[in-house]
Amino acid sequence: MRLTQGTFSFLPDLSDDQIYKQVQYAIDNGWAVSLEYTDDPHPRNTYWEIWNRPMFDNPDAQALIEELKEARAQFPNYYIRIVAFDNSHGWEAPRLSFIAHRPPEEPGFRLERMEGPQRRQHFSLQPYASAKPTGQRYKSAK
Repeated sequence: MRLTQGTFSFLPDLSDDQIYKQVQYAIDNGWAVSLEYTDDPHPRNTYWEIWNRPMFDNPDAQALIEELKEARAQFPNYYIRIVAFDNSHGWEAPRLSFIAHRPPEEPGFRLERMEGPQRRQHFSLQPYASAKPTGQRYKSAK
């Protein structure tokens, strides 16, 4: 199952050249860019780990691409996304976010049904990956 999140979720994975162009677009708009990673890709898990500090005054996307290469080398079995944050007054929120790296095998999610008071049915999505402890969720995870 291919996990989709973010701006380009309906497209195939972007190449490094396409990622570079999107990051440069964000920088040209004055947005700070950063990398985040996780091994728990649940759609409600919005707080991913931050890779280094956000790049606020970086004029060239190549610096982020180099950071992305380092993150891929260190966490080959994690999800890595790029976030472009707009700190303009009145906005102060991410403008762009997309997955730039994913593990080779994505186990997907299972739907769990729970019965509540008055026979109400509640459903929740549980990633198969989160059944294992952090750091051991994918094959050969570091």
